[in-house]
Amino acid sequence: MTSDETLRPKARAPRGFQDRRAATLIAERAILDAVSAVYESYGFERLETGAFEYADALGKFLPDADRPNEGVFALQDDDEQWMALRYDLTAPLARFAAENWDSLAKPFRRYAFGSVWRNEKPGPGRYREFLQCDADTVGSERPEADAEIIAMAVQGYAAAGLPAGACTLKINNRKLLNGLLAAAGVEDTGQKLAVLRAVDKLDRLGVDGVTALLGAGRKDESGAFTKGAGLGTAAAGSVLAYLGAGGGGRQATLDRLAGVIGGSAEGDEGLSELGKIGEALTRLGVTDEQAVFEPSVVRGLEYYTGAVFEAEIAFAGGEGEKLGSMGGGGRYDDLVARFTGQRTPATGFSFGVSRLAAALAAGGAAAAKVARGPVVVLALDNGQMGEYFAMAAELRAAGIAAEVYLGTSGMRPQMKYADRRNAPAAVIVGGDEIAAGTVTIKDLDLGRALAADVSDNRAWREDRPGQVTAPRADLVSAVRKIVEAAG
Repeated sequence: MTSDETLRPKARAPRGFQDRRAATLIAERAILDAVSAVYESYGFERLETGAFEYADALGKFLPDADRPNEGVFALQDDDEQWMALRYDLTAPLARFAAENWDSLAKPFRRYAFGSVWRNEKPGPGRYREFLQCDADTVGSERPEADAEIIAMAVQGYAAAGLPAGACTLKINNRKLLNGLLAAAGVEDTGQKLAVLRAVDKLDRLGVDGVTALLGAGRKDESGAFTKGAGLGTAAAGSVLAYLGAGGGGRQATLDRLAGVIGGSAEGDEGLSELGKIGEALTRLGVTDEQAVFEPSVVRGLEYYTGAVFEAEIAFAGGEGEKLGSMGGGGRYDDLVARFTGQRTPATGFSFGVSRLAAALAAGGAAAAKVARGPVVVLALDNGQMGEYFAMAAELRAAGIAAEVYLGTSGMRPQMKYADRRNAPAAVIVGGDEIAAGTVTIKDLDLGRALAADVSDNRAWREDRPGQVTAPRADLVSAVRKIVEAAG
């Protein structure tokens, strides 16, 4: 191979992973800061766990001997134990709680955010690495603990920038349907799961599609057949009546559910828990519009043990875009027990930060975050580089981000560079300014705004809008005035 035939790798990111620049990171940081403040106001402690967990701590995502990377990104440590990048933030919490239970104040209330990784097929909007933000209470079986998590989620979405009415928390209790099926004589675990899967498809398939899946099965438009749960007419009718009990205020939904569920011990327990959640939500100031009882919410078919909740986001006006589920959670009383053998009640909520940031931008709920660049000190005279660095240092010492242009281009490319950096101002010091002891400062934000209305380029050049000259000693105050005006 000759030197001209050197093998060069193709510059490409791995599938399912993305590069995120400043504007995206700023938007995500703003969300995390706002939501973290809500969690901390409720007394939740921040916890940060490592990116790797031992694979056997990940529950159903445990790699088997033949497929050590099934669902997770795993590697074998030098002691031959399998480790995996965390799939979510809940499994690390369960491990931490079990490992430190004796020393924790109980109930243990923690929030966390960070990247999680999933070894799954990527697709549009579906990444193998993404940010999650969770809040959980471990060690309380009170339904009020669920209500508190729901109230924090409502406040968190509002603090993140969603407009009023854009987010609704939908709440259910897995015990309701379990009790209904038990009363109908449905005991087979596989049949119960088939019913839950059918219920979970209500939004997508409608009542007719769910009815078919509760019975013999359903053939889709492609001709593919999905086997149904095989319920009898009476049992299927009870499930459909249960699904139709939603709508209206929380108490009205509870009253209708009682008429459908009543008589089953587990169902009555679920109704009681929902009633306590509803009462606590009312006292916490969460309205019926912000949080509703919705019987079709299922979530985590084999994961959740009681209350479940899901955040649905839709923007009014415009196209009225319905963006679907943006987060969810519920009660999972068996997770910590995997480590300890003792039932430990827990409840929590999780949302995807990156997806929420995209939803905010798509719905116009918040102005698009633009990465604000530093003030750029132009380098117009190689003999004055020391002075340019001194000016940038003065600005930084005054709390103003600044940089010296370190390329080799002329003035016009340097101004173009400052514009691309979204700099609020450019400091221009050439021979004339050095001789006069002055600095020229270009207000780039004002220039951009005025440029939109330019009709006479000659007048524009002569007027030099947004450009001021100040004594060298007034550099900081003159720049600060421009930066603060830009917000």
